[in-house]
Amino acid sequence: MQSLVFELDPPHEHVELNQLLKLVGLCDSGGVGKLIVASGAVAVDGTTELRKTCKIRAGQTVTLDEVVIQVVAGG
Repeated sequence: MQSLVFELDPPHEHVELNQLLKLVGLCDSGGVGKLIVASGAVAVDGTTELRKTCKIRAGQTVTLDEVVIQVVAGG
């Protein structure tokens, strides 16, 4: 299982789920990220998430297949 860390840069308090997938390199665009989320392949804190623009905040964990993304506060 691959583990990634995504750092939220101040003053941003959150990142949209579809954009997070793009920013960590798991897809090429936010549109593709939306399709991946809509397919039911993404979990946030262990629960399947279908909201494409769900706000992901520091302390949350996002899972896609065998990739785990830890979201941490920057600064």
